[in-house]
Order: sequence, then structure tokens, then C-alpha cells
Amino acid sequence: MLVEAAVETPGSAIAAERSGAGRVELCANLDVGGTTPAAELITAMTTQIEIPVFVLVRPRAGGFVYSEDETQVMKRDVEIARSTGADGIVTGALDDNGRVEIATLRALVEAARGLPVTFHRAFDVASDRAQALEVLIDAGVSRVLTSGGANTALEGVDTIARLVEQANGRIIIVAGGGIREHNADEIIARSGVTEIHARFIDEAGMRALVDLTTS
Repeated sequence: MLVEAAVETPGSAIAAERSGAGRVELCANLDVGGTTPAAELITAMTTQIEIPVFVLVRPRAGGFVYSEDETQVMKRDVEIARSTGADGIVTGALDDNGRVEIATLRALVEAARGLPVTFHRAFDVASDRAQALEVLIDAGVSRVLTSGGANTALEGVDTIARLVEQANGRIIIVAGGGIREHNADEIIARSGVTEIHARFIDEAGMRALVDLTTS
């Protein structure tokens, strides 16, 4: 079981690594769901910890339908993240009908040049998640972060379980959304996921979560 910690600062990343997290997702502005961090922060992060650093590429808060200008910014940000040491990219885009914006996604995967790409929780507002999952697999996406379309992963756990079954090893389903030490064991047991995602709040909480998943 791998625990991914969402972090905003090198200090939080160091503490997450010390707590046993297996990977960090580096973001800015987590209070609004996360946006792309600055290049300087990516460089600082990747030189201070040993565990993989996946970088969020999201140009703004709000919805996941992007203009051509925003798409170009995202492509540039993927290239910057790759060149500054990122181990993976976290991104996503939808069209006006709630479907995966396939042209944008393929351009972002191409810009990643072989780095693993996680499709973020834009997936949870997709109009047809089962269909969206097949699109992501076909586009070469490595992971999808999801709460099963619910407010929290526990509320959406049955949907997450169905996605794990549908994925059948072709893509990694990462459960995320309100996961803490008091509910992680139930989410893992009921969904069958092998990776979970949680925002880093403090070292004690992260260590408790990691200890629970490895006990």
C-alpha cells in the first residue's frame, strides 16, 4: 500500500517522507483544490527528498474546461516540471459535456515525455466515469485519482471498487478525498485500491495513516 501526501512546501514534504509517505503530490493553493506550483518550488522539493515528487499542473481553481491559451500554459508547465526534476505529472481536462478532453490530454501526456501521468479529480465530475476510464487508459495515463464521484472516498467507496475491477491492472486507481487514519482501513478493504492520497496536515497524522496501511 502506497500513501501519497499532497503538500505545498518543502518542509511538509520532508515531514511526509519522514512519516513514511511513499510519494508526494506538490501543489500550490491546496485550499482551492490545488494549482500549479512555481518552478523554484519544484526544484527545491526534488532536491530535498528521496521519494517521488509528482507535480500538479492546473492553471487555476474552478472547473476543468480550459481555453486554448490555458492549454498552452499547461503544456509549458508540464515541460517545466519535467525539466526541474519532477517524477510524475498530475493533471486533467474535460470538455463542455463532461467528457475527457482527449486532444488536450494527449498533448499533456506527450509533453510529459514518458513521465507517469495521473488524471486528477476532474475525473469525479466526468459525465460517464466508466467511459472516461477507458479513454484515460487508451491515452497512456498511469493513474487516476478519485473519490468515486462522491464528496469523500468513503462515500464513494463502492464506485471506487467498481473502477478497480474495471481497470483490471491496466491503470492504477488512487483513492482520495477525506482519507484519514480513522477511515483508511475501511476504504482500502472495500475498494481494493493499492494507493491512497491524503493531504498532509501534520506529521503525527501522516505517520498514523502510514502505520495503519502497513500493519
